[in-house]
Amino acid sequence: MAAKNEAQRLEALLKLNLLDTPISESFDRITRMAAQIFDLPVAAVSLTDVDRQWFKSRVGVAHDTIPRETAPCAEVAESCAFLVIPDFAADPYYRDSVLGKNGIRFYAGTPLVTRDGYGLGALCVLGTEPRTATKTELDALRDLAAIVMSQIEMQHAFGRIEPASGLPNRLQFFDDMGDLARDPVCSGRVAVVLDLGQPHQFERYTTVMGPSALDAVVAEAARALRGFLGPRMTIYHVGRTQLAFIAPVGMSEEAYQVKLLALLGNGELSREIRHIATPVCGIASFGGSSSDPEDTLRALLSAAQDARSSDSVVAIYSDHRDQLHRRTFRLLSDFSDAMKADDQLRLVFQPRVDLATGHIRSAEVLLRWTHPELGEIYPMEFIPAVESSPLVKELTAWVLNAALKQIASWQRQGRDLPLSVNISASNLSDADFVDDVVSALARHGVHPCMLELELTESALMQDCSKAMAKLDEIVSLGMTLAIDDFGTGYSSLSYLQNVPARVVKIDRSFVKEMETTEREQTLVHSMIKLFHDLNYRVVAEGIETSAAAELLRGFGCDEGQGYLFSRPLGIDDFEVLLHASHIPSVELQPSQAA
Repeated sequence: MAAKNEAQRLEALLKLNLLDTPISESFDRITRMAAQIFDLPVAAVSLTDVDRQWFKSRVGVAHDTIPRETAPCAEVAESCAFLVIPDFAADPYYRDSVLGKNGIRFYAGTPLVTRDGYGLGALCVLGTEPRTATKTELDALRDLAAIVMSQIEMQHAFGRIEPASGLPNRLQFFDDMGDLARDPVCSGRVAVVLDLGQPHQFERYTTVMGPSALDAVVAEAARALRGFLGPRMTIYHVGRTQLAFIAPVGMSEEAYQVKLLALLGNGELSREIRHIATPVCGIASFGGSSSDPEDTLRALLSAAQDARSSDSVVAIYSDHRDQLHRRTFRLLSDFSDAMKADDQLRLVFQPRVDLATGHIRSAEVLLRWTHPELGEIYPMEFIPAVESSPLVKELTAWVLNAALKQIASWQRQGRDLPLSVNISASNLSDADFVDDVVSALARHGVHPCMLELELTESALMQDCSKAMAKLDEIVSLGMTLAIDDFGTGYSSLSYLQNVPARVVKIDRSFVKEMETTEREQTLVHSMIKLFHDLNYRVVAEGIETSAAAELLRGFGCDEGQGYLFSRPLGIDDFEVLLHASHIPSVELQPSQAA
């Protein structure tokens, strides 16, 4: 065969992603049928690679490959013609071949030909005694070869190939994993998923470059991965920006982790996407009759998520971390129902105390969740998950509604006590957020000055220009803004000059260190002075001792919040605390009067 045609033939074979794939029952049943029709011990679906014949399916032979040289199936693939060898011993070319030396005397093979006319290999039958083949047998073998090609085309063309990349898709990955899991030799094999980036990263990219640009990024990553794995390894396109593959036999998770770290570290794979996203890899072992392909892929994605949240770009599946992921997902799934229930979510209130007078000036509202099956859920467990989900709008609306309802209830009793509600960066990116807050205030008949909105520095810095516009609108309506946890984020004086906040809350970490470290005392004192010079009211968080409160009072800090004064309390206990403390009335400025 001419070199050019041979190169094209090999390219056609590689595109089908058949070489070195797992054994498959859909091919094995055809091979068994061929052996039964000829009443011969050996049959195979043999694919002609560069230097070998590789058996996609085999009956009566233990090994899965023989050298291509002097292999009859290679002649069938090259010529795309039927070949019958009645007696190897009488054939001067094949009698000294690998098959001839191993006792094979009879061969019949029919070509496996693509629609473009390229011979992939042969469906062949072999025997240990000389014989001839009848026309009926040869016709049957030809028909079975056509069924083999139909099976190949079906796997490649009908729901098994991802159009954007030309790679086998998730369904093919599941089928191949299932076949591998049934093979005892493959027990303990290692699978890998390459996650090219997070959805929001590619969303920005496709907004600028168009959706087809993402296909080009995936294709480039697949080419780079092919260079790392070699041409005979199968790469699967299992997600929009996720590729999967199986590590070589005998490779442990730990050893392959080192190789993958080198792959991601050398910059070749991420050359096209390093300015767009950060690729990570997840690793998981599989094998055995109990292995479920979908569970394996889920484990791989769990490991990839662990890699994103750690210092490493490659992570091995951990059952413990996976259980945490599952719990987080369950909490997220159950939270929507919790907001509709009457007995799951509740507000607790932590007072903010005027350090000069000891009076309670306001309170911060915090959310608590009693799950009907899991019991009390810590806010740090469910709040971050909800805030990064589409439920964040409903969460904020629920808290605002409950807080304003409580303010209105107190006002009917003749008590004016402002409440502070936390908001997130997602709220500031919501076009309807300010209108929703104004509607909630009107619905409960609460003046805007009774509501303070707290947000962190990191929330302020996300899409800063749009955030500032909303914050200006909030302040113009009479609400108060507070910067929460100052010192843990950007801590930039430049944005402090532009943010229309009137309250800054010093993070508890500074307050904790202040009692024992003179340097921290100087830092806190300087922060308070600076904030006062910028016309901010200063609140210190996390006050737990009288000594800390005295220091802060001496520094001129306006308010304090912490366990020294009170833990967050349910409404009944908080009202007992209010009755024991004088609550100054909030004076409305003439310009703010409703």
